[in-house]
Amino acid sequence: MRSAKSVGRIVGILLLAQIVVAFLAQFVLLARVSAPPGFLANAAGSALQVRVSVMLWFVASALTLAVAIATLPVFRQYSERMALLYFALSVLGLSTSAFDNVGVLNMLSLSQEYEKAGAANELFQAVGAMASSARYAAHYINVLVGGITAFVLVSILFRFALVPRALAAFGLATFPVQIAAVAMPLLGYRYQAVMLVPAALSLFALVLWLIAKGFRLEGGHGSGFPVDPPQFRGQTPAPTRQP
Repeated sequence: MRSAKSVGRIVGILLLAQIVVAFLAQFVLLARVSAPPGFLANAAGSALQVRVSVMLWFVASALTLAVAIATLPVFRQYSERMALLYFALSVLGLSTSAFDNVGVLNMLSLSQEYEKAGAANELFQAVGAMASSARYAAHYINVLVGGITAFVLVSILFRFALVPRALAAFGLATFPVQIAAVAMPLLGYRYQAVMLVPAALSLFALVLWLIAKGFRLEGGHGSGFPVDPPQFRGQTPAPTRQP
């Protein structure tokens, strides 16, 4: 069985891969298709690009689930409830990603029909606006779930000191801002992309630490958690669990 330190490094690599894949999907491939004159006019001519972005976005969500699976044996040594909560949110994120991708593919189909029509059509424009609104709602819900999932992750890391607490605290302070930014459009307010920057910086710092150092098995201060859980050092006594 892998040591917790090596699991932490694997988690760092998976999170880095997720960042790269998500960036390519949303800010490179889809951003190009969504440029003026708009997705409805552009997507039909870039159908492969759209489908690749959909696949990459799903892979990014699957990587979150992979992180949850990799960390489950470690986190359960400290709190089974928090470990299972993180796993459940990762599964939910994969599900909401599927709905997000269905919205993109529906918009692609509409764009292809728009191209066949050969001219601007008010009905297509109206239906396109509705499809775009539905897709963005699904997208914001997906990203909202992702933000909550990340907040639970850094909460676990902070509570059990699996990384330096100052590093985890940075995430605890910034991910609520990201969650609020993504929730704003769902509540009828304007989306503020700049509010995502602090969370992105905290995540990148966490990734660098995990790749370099992995998880620290020191337990919390006075918490009674083991320095090295038995499953990672080959001993039989079971560590104390907390809910």
